[in-house]
Amino acid sequence: MTEDLKTQAIALYDAFTHEGMPRRTFMTRMVALAGSVAAAEALIGSIAASPAAAAIVPENDRRLTMREQTIAGTKAYVAEPRSRSLKPTVIVVHENRGLNGYVRDVARRLGVAGYRAVAPDFLTPLGGTPANEDQARDLIGKLDLAQASQAGVAMLRELAKSSRGGKVGAVGFCWGGAYVNRLAVDAGSDLDAGVPYYGTAPDPSQAARVSAPLLIHCAGLDERVNRSAFPWVEALRAANKPVTFQLYDGVNHAFHNDTSAERYDKAAAELSWQRTLRFFKRNLG
Repeated sequence: MTEDLKTQAIALYDAFTHEGMPRRTFMTRMVALAGSVAAAEALIGSIAASPAAAAIVPENDRRLTMREQTIAGTKAYVAEPRSRSLKPTVIVVHENRGLNGYVRDVARRLGVAGYRAVAPDFLTPLGGTPANEDQARDLIGKLDLAQASQAGVAMLRELAKSSRGGKVGAVGFCWGGAYVNRLAVDAGSDLDAGVPYYGTAPDPSQAARVSAPLLIHCAGLDERVNRSAFPWVEALRAANKPVTFQLYDGVNHAFHNDTSAERYDKAAAELSWQRTLRFFKRNLG
């Protein structure tokens, strides 16, 4: 696949999955781009997340305990080290596909790093994350975002009661990155550290309401997200908020998601994750 074809295909896929392009239009344009229906389906498969992709930290990792739990009214997947001592907590916020295997794997990666990782299913009010990712995206579009954010604030406050030092951070990807940006606005001092990965940003006028340190990761090729992320970072800096901004040149939206063959970038994913762990260590302990 040429880089030009890859870039055009990813842009089309993002327009379909994030901007409401009708499926018929998406498929027509993808077939025209790829040359045939079979080639288009193969191309889409290489861009979309694969539920069959191998986890970095397996579900039966003996270093961890894992469970399903309802916290402040929201169902969640929890992964943490087997030690009984209190640990700082990190909330892991899913993409627009809901709570899936990739997000659970990210929670386990944080568990291995020493945190109690809590991955909420913010589709809980609508029956939870369905197996079909198109259905999950449809449900995400029906969420009341203000209510979803307040559910996160309630979860932060509940988790702080059983976290070491009362410290709770959050990391989110795509829809979850936008969620973490919004949570930083709505939660104020209840959030101790936030890491949005390639998430759209609030209106810059909201920057003054942020209290938590933020580490913002963006993809250089992600024009859709960067249109709001760049002004957001500028507003945070102008308001003297503790923000660190990292731009990864030459990579696509969702570069951290290793279940998407064409968008995943191993070097950027690993570097951003190292930075994320250092950031949480500094701010959560």
